[in-house]
Amino acid sequence: MANISKPSAERVLIYRLGSLGDAIVALPSLRVVAQAFPLAQRWMLTNLSDSAKTVPMAQVLENTGLIQGYIHYPPKLRDPITIAALSKRIRHIRPEIIIYLAEPRGRLRVLRDAMFFRMCGIKKFIGVPYIEKMQRPASMGNGNYEYEGARLVRCLQSLGSISLSDPSAFDLCLRLFEHAAAKVALNDLGISKPFIVASIGAKVDVKDWGDDNWASLISKLGRDLSDWGLVMIGSADERKRTSRLLRNWPGQSLNLCNHMNVREAAAVLSRARAYLGHDSGPMHLAAAVGTPCIAIFSSRNLPGEWFPPGDRHQILYRKVHCMGCRRSVCKDHNKMCIRSISVDEVFGHVMRTLEISLSPV
Repeated sequence: MANISKPSAERVLIYRLGSLGDAIVALPSLRVVAQAFPLAQRWMLTNLSDSAKTVPMAQVLENTGLIQGYIHYPPKLRDPITIAALSKRIRHIRPEIIIYLAEPRGRLRVLRDAMFFRMCGIKKFIGVPYIEKMQRPASMGNGNYEYEGARLVRCLQSLGSISLSDPSAFDLCLRLFEHAAAKVALNDLGISKPFIVASIGAKVDVKDWGDDNWASLISKLGRDLSDWGLVMIGSADERKRTSRLLRNWPGQSLNLCNHMNVREAAAVLSRARAYLGHDSGPMHLAAAVGTPCIAIFSSRNLPGEWFPPGDRHQILYRKVHCMGCRRSVCKDHNKMCIRSISVDEVFGHVMRTLEISLSPV
């Protein structure tokens, strides 16, 4: 990490909303902040959600030493009483600097946020993307766009830099007891052979490949990987759906949906030969622990923006005319982007990742 002239502070507030995937892509930026302010109390202003699909950032970042405390950002922050209460909570910790790591939301919202933090008594702002080029991923010149984690680091260039190709940038600092919990889950429930991990999780419908595709893929992989195990992870509301899909796997299988916390799931992923799933939090978690990903993307975001970094991963993405739509539901084109990805394509990518010759048709 190369640092340049930086301000000093005793208390720093970091603004980052989201859940599992948002926490993972922000890890390099959080390390930039920690290197720049090693002695400061680093607080995070983040949100909580009632959804069973989301994981609080505090749970993801536990034991990393990157954040010392959390302030929870209430949903739909419009009520004056709620705004005043949040401002009071922020004023109570007296941060001297705000580190702005929010997703791009448009210049007007950025200005509104800046006004709020100014009202909270914060005088120094770092990373606020006032100009358009700081809010949007840069074109990489190869048809793809800048990774969101790289954009965040770019916004913090006044604090220093970090190499996203260095595995330590995404280190979750898993503890021995978390690895032990993963080992117990795998051993006690019968997984002793090499295995892959899959997840059908997707926070929005447009990212979901569909059960018919998943059932066909699991059945096809099971025929060629009869000596392998299949472990599936996900949230509580995905457990029944996952159990139905696992009926298509002829070998050993394990449904860990809602069975362990996110850091224990990361330890399970670190033991897998590959990860298979949608553009989702578990995909980012797998990439963070160094597991090769076969990732099935819709074209909701621009190509590259949320791809797991590195060249170990296989990405299935269609560059269609409406890519980057940001929609949660596709009513106009019936999800033509992700639906056009075939079972055979995904199967081939899995087998190549595992370095196993394709069986004759």
